[in-house]
Amino acid sequence: MARQPRLDLPNIPQHVVQRGNNRLPCFLDDDDRRRYVRLLHEALWHTKCHLHAYVLMDNHVHLLLTPPAPGAIAQLMQKLGRQYVGQFNARHGRTGTLWEGRDKSCLVDSESYVLRCHRYIDLNPIRARITADPYQFRWSSADAHAGHRHDALLTEHPAYLGIGASPAERGTAYRALLGETVSDDEMLAMGSTLLVDWTSMGSA
Repeated sequence: MARQPRLDLPNIPQHVVQRGNNRLPCFLDDDDRRRYVRLLHEALWHTKCHLHAYVLMDNHVHLLLTPPAPGAIAQLMQKLGRQYVGQFNARHGRTGTLWEGRDKSCLVDSESYVLRCHRYIDLNPIRARITADPYQFRWSSADAHAGHRHDALLTEHPAYLGIGASPAERGTAYRALLGETVSDDEMLAMGSTLLVDWTSMGSA
């Protein structure tokens, strides 16, 4: 069966998931995560993509990205994936692939969906039962969105800026958003969109 054509539009956010091959870990410790964050920062600068939310789980990554032009996110993921795999393999004395064959992504084409996607990403550690407090998980954007710290990786999306007139107001509003009960149907809907292979991004 032919692949779906890529839905890749400039200035429209995409929710991207990058998974470890066979669901195996892609981060073995915090040094791996620090390397990934550094390479992500470099790839964002190189491609001019904007990152609005992220979480680094043990065996997968969620990124909410806005590209400046078609193909920019594919370029970012290719650059990031290849560089990270090279460093990961050298550090851990392994060879071969690390990522699944293709990254999954879907368009996030409304402001309300952008905020739901923020929440879905930032609550990943809660759903995985890694922590009971999303702000205590170091490797996500939750703490920055809540106004507890600055994160140089992030560019605030207009939908996030619209929830408050000041950083303090936005932090308060976002903490309230994360505290809302999320229905099983909404969580299923958010997750199921990523089962569709909207892109054909290369992986290392």
